[in-house]
Amino acid sequence: MLSAVRRVPRAVSVSARLYTTGRTEGSVAQSKGFNKKEKAHEDQFVHAHEMEQLAKLRAQIQAKQQEIDSLQKDADAITNKTPKA
Repeated sequence: MLSAVRRVPRAVSVSARLYTTGRTEGSVAQSKGFNKKEKAHEDQFVHAHEMEQLAKLRAQIQAKQQEIDSLQKDADAITNKTPKA
């Protein structure tokens, strides 16, 4: 036999916010000037972050190039020391 599951409806209270339809609230956030300024700040941040990343990559490239030069000198020294047959 199947037992019936009884569900008791819950009393849920929902709060509702009432907003005005005029531009008095949030008019700064909706203005075009604010959006342009916000985008400019975001673009400036992204540009600065990209420049930092490029600087780190260039430093890594320089370190690897120095390592390659050092290994090349070692290889040349070994090649010059071995007698030619």
